[in-house]
Amino acid sequence: MFETVYSSDEWPPGERFDRWREMITQSYLPSVVSCDEAADFRGVARVLQAGPVHVATLRLPALQVLRTPVHVRRFDPDQYQLAVTLQGRRTMAQGGLEVAPEVGDLVLNDSSHPYESWMLPDRGAVETITVGIPRAALPLPRMKVDRLLATPMAGGTGLGGLLAQFLIRLVAESESYRPQDTVRLGTVVLDLATAVLAHRTETGGAVPPESRQRVLLVSINAFIERRLGTVQLSPALVAAAHHISVRQLHRLFLPQGTTVSEWIRHRRLERCRRDLLDPRLAELPVHAVGTRWGFRCAADFSRAFKTAYGTPPGDYRRRNRPRPTKRQD
Repeated sequence: MFETVYSSDEWPPGERFDRWREMITQSYLPSVVSCDEAADFRGVARVLQAGPVHVATLRLPALQVLRTPVHVRRFDPDQYQLAVTLQGRRTMAQGGLEVAPEVGDLVLNDSSHPYESWMLPDRGAVETITVGIPRAALPLPRMKVDRLLATPMAGGTGLGGLLAQFLIRLVAESESYRPQDTVRLGTVVLDLATAVLAHRTETGGAVPPESRQRVLLVSINAFIERRLGTVQLSPALVAAAHHISVRQLHRLFLPQGTTVSEWIRHRRLERCRRDLLDPRLAELPVHAVGTRWGFRCAADFSRAFKTAYGTPPGDYRRRNRPRPTKRQD
């Protein structure tokens, strides 16, 4: 995955805001950027180019951005921007509407029209994740999508929540992805964004079947992740929660080269492995780690862990336990 990081710490303190403003104008979207804290400006931007979309994470102080008709004529990537606020408050105005979404909610704007945005920090910063979606890649009627501009969309539950959580995990784990993962992950982001907008505009019929299937698989994986510690988690439970048959569920997992049960076991073992390495859980008995993630029997847990990682869980914890630092006399 191609990632570019812009940090104000790379520049001398007296030049930080001017350099940042220049970077936004040249590398992002032409606009007027102003800041009350220009003398001590601190900002970080991470931009992931993921197949058909880009995903930008911004952490900024109080800031105002104004994109005028002149800026639009100068450069327009012809894209929608779907943003979720993680911290602080971002107020946005476009097309005569103004919106101040709650933390976790989504808001849409359009690069082809002027807009204004204000960053209002909490604990010193505003943090947002924005998906840039080429308009040509969105299989929905533009007239209906435009009705969503500068209107709040819930990001805590349903499809909006699924998209928000996927984006948070995507940017948090960006360093672990291989270059060949780029197109696949970008396609999933586009599918989820399309599903959110299609649901809001009641244009689900315009979404291609393969896109709907990929969104369903993301929803299923998120459901499994939330319930890994539930002993009752099973293919039947997963299928019932998504209103499909167990046969349909197994068919969805065929291209992944695994079965539903194998995937559940793999994810449980990964959670156990992480807990065994967590110093905060050093006093938690090994069998309790397994129980915590849905393994009813300690012997079954030990056997499955050894098969997956080549050593029993107790030995794995001892071998990978951080060594205490020596005191300096």
